[in-house]
Amino acid sequence: MDALIRIRRALLSVSNKTGLLDLARGLHALGVELLASGGTYHELQKAEIPALEIAAYTGQPQILGGRVKTLHPRIHGGILARRNVPEDLATLDAHGILPIDLVVVNLYPFEQTIARPDCTLEEAIENIDIGGPALIRAAAKNAAHVVVATHPDQYPLLLNQLRDRGGISTELSRRLMLEAFRLTSRYDAAIRDYLDRLAPPAPEADPYPDRLCLTFRKRGSLRYGENPHQSAAFYADEPQVPGTLPSARVLHGKELSYNNLLDLDSALRLVRSFARPAAVVLKHNNPCGAAVADELAVALERAWDGDPVSAFGGIVGFNRPVDRATAECLATPGRFVECILAPEFSPEALELLTTRPSWRQSVRLVAVGTPLRPENPGPPGYDLRRIEGGLLVQDWDRLADDPTAAEVATRRAPSEAERADLDFAWRVCAAVKSNAIVLARDGQVVGVGAGQMSRLDSVRIAVQKAGPRAQGAVLASDAFFPFRDGPDAAAAAGVTAIIQPGGSKRDAETIAACDEHGLAMLLTGRRHFRH
Repeated sequence: MDALIRIRRALLSVSNKTGLLDLARGLHALGVELLASGGTYHELQKAEIPALEIAAYTGQPQILGGRVKTLHPRIHGGILARRNVPEDLATLDAHGILPIDLVVVNLYPFEQTIARPDCTLEEAIENIDIGGPALIRAAAKNAAHVVVATHPDQYPLLLNQLRDRGGISTELSRRLMLEAFRLTSRYDAAIRDYLDRLAPPAPEADPYPDRLCLTFRKRGSLRYGENPHQSAAFYADEPQVPGTLPSARVLHGKELSYNNLLDLDSALRLVRSFARPAAVVLKHNNPCGAAVADELAVALERAWDGDPVSAFGGIVGFNRPVDRATAECLATPGRFVECILAPEFSPEALELLTTRPSWRQSVRLVAVGTPLRPENPGPPGYDLRRIEGGLLVQDWDRLADDPTAAEVATRRAPSEAERADLDFAWRVCAAVKSNAIVLARDGQVVGVGAGQMSRLDSVRIAVQKAGPRAQGAVLASDAFFPFRDGPDAAAAAGVTAIIQPGGSKRDAETIAACDEHGLAMLLTGRRHFRH
């Protein structure tokens, strides 16, 4: 049987008073002597729970406005003494130090403080706990003899073991030790990240640190990962970032899956790039339809018509709140969607989507709760991707404010209507898996070629998807054309203008091909691969 740690004396020093009095009463009823600091001691006094104030025990009152309360040899000696080392116990006796068997501590609310928009640097600094982490680390280091509790959720488990077994198992103490070090690690990381955000970059400094420490908070386990045999979980940035999926509200429907979250993230990032009311339809992490219009319902109809076969069972995203007219379009018989993402849903739209369509039980309605506009800041931090044995880190791919303010490479410049469509197609193309080709006309995607090993094949697929709608459309390519065959195929289908990064050693051939066909072409100098 697992060995037990006897609890004769406990130190209580908590910022979060949740569950404190129940714990203290329970410990007192079990004959445990209580030591308490500052506000914790006063809470116990008010509840008439017997306790000894730490200042009275150490003979040293708290100083510096409460900055120093528990940093004292009589406290840390009682925690760190090894009960199986005679010299340690002799030292305690020689200095009149009492062994402390249970340490209950939680920390100043640093993260909650810095999450406030009006938080000042001075307030943030004052909410950096010093004594708390020192107590937690001391107790965790001596987990073979001392138990540490850092969260109110742990209190009932402690009391139950003490009542049932007369002590705390060393197995539970080791689990609590791990949670304690996880807490102090996260706490230090939150402080580091906050100060990093405030620090001005050094001139010509490398933006990537030698050691990258990442902290995320678990939002929950997922039913499975990309495939049913893979387990998965969902984690969020700390502090939470508004306007992202972890901060969104699921208003209705089944639990979001791993693949749902990937598609919703792509929909969110794409639809946020448009200033006009926009709708996008994604399937397998690629947009198969997208459109802008003066009315959201019209944008949805045009986005769906971009590729109605692929749209079935897809993810739909909007950059405006979903109103009743848009919900009516979504509920059209024969249409089925897995998830709908928008800033908000009107009460009428919410009622319709959760009562009328045949798929109402399964559809997930996700409200991001913030306007989705190009002027909104992009995601903070780094774009991360795991590889075996390591991690790839880059900054986020961001679109230029006006991609059509690019070099006109051909004899003919695009018309104003073509420029508007080139801008639209370029934004969609950045969200398509490479090699990416997008055909668009009048603010509507009419064909997409995605993920092909050959750029020419992507052009052919986009043209085939567009059919007659390729006539008069524009084309966006996420990277340069290595040969003129892509523009030749586009021109043969009726495309009138192209936007692409350029940079190929055969750019002159591609430009000549466009001039032969009377196409206008813009070279942005900026690639948007999405592997």
